[in-house]
Amino acid sequence: VVGGAPGMTGAAVLAAMAGLNFGAGRVFVGLIDEMAQYNVVAEHPTLMVRRVELLPTETGCVVCGPGGGQDVFALMPKLIATARKLVLDADALNGLATDSHLLKLFKQRAARGFESVITPHPLEAARLLGKSAQDVQANRLQAAHTLAELTQATVVLKGSGTIIAETGKTLVINPTGNARLATAGTGDVLAGMI
Repeated sequence: VVGGAPGMTGAAVLAAMAGLNFGAGRVFVGLIDEMAQYNVVAEHPTLMVRRVELLPTETGCVVCGPGGGQDVFALMPKLIATARKLVLDADALNGLATDSHLLKLFKQRAARGFESVITPHPLEAARLLGKSAQDVQANRLQAAHTLAELTQATVVLKGSGTIIAETGKTLVINPTGNARLATAGTGDVLAGMI
């Protein structure tokens, strides 16, 4: 898991703990806020905390973005290029939305046989599509399909009736959950689960 800028390390820890509790054999955490590493090690000894540049990003699955702030943008080109399996969430999605070069690199992953997942909520989806959140909500199925085409990734469009979309495949709607999933941190947990 790569994220956790100053003041936001909890998001990265939530994603990491979710991965660990949902079956990952080991979970590495690279915190952008390096000063917080010692606290995380002390409070969560089951997580393997490393400097971001020392993470084994070429193997396993990388979750990028939880609590990353804009600091995560600079780390994204390397992660996009090297991680064979990559989940982008939260601030990493804002990076894709604001930097056309990052979006182009991300889209090229599919041609290289790399697996990619994005987990936007409606506002993040709107930023990626250049639309409003109201537009996304007015036609969630179309928004998810368009995002899958745009990014060449699996899209998990969060919200009431979460939609999972992949290019060339039938859309899937997950009808479970309730309004509690709008609570801060639940998206980080979902990214870690994936």
